[in-house]
Amino acid sequence: MKPRITVITLGVEDLERSLRFYRDGLGLATEGIFGSDFEHGAVAFFDLQPGLKLAVWPRSSISHDTGIPLGGASPTEFTVGHNVSSKVEVDVVMQQAADAGAVIVKPAQETFWGGYAGYFQDPDGHLWEVVWNPQMLPQD
Repeated sequence: MKPRITVITLGVEDLERSLRFYRDGLGLATEGIFGSDFEHGAVAFFDLQPGLKLAVWPRSSISHDTGIPLGGASPTEFTVGHNVSSKVEVDVVMQQAADAGAVIVKPAQETFWGGYAGYFQDPDGHLWEVVWNPQMLPQD
């Protein structure tokens, strides 16, 4: 398998709420919700870095598409890491997320490995780590 991840899809309960959180709260670029005219088709895509999109799609639609029954969600199944260029930027993004309605589950702080990071949960409980890692600085 070649490493070509192009879309990260998060299952959500309320597509409109997630659209507002990511678009209006975090400022991610999107063209809005597509596919509303199809049963189980409504989805929103957000631009991340070149070649990578974030999608939010109702959990019930993912269940329908895959044939896997809906189960209980667990926020500790995975995290989405957002690397930034400085400790100050970690604090700025964490505040932006809080202002957008995120739950801060771990305020930004020094890490045991020499970085600085914090965690927030989006409206559906997905964990995002906002991190400054001096060994993995973003290219922008």
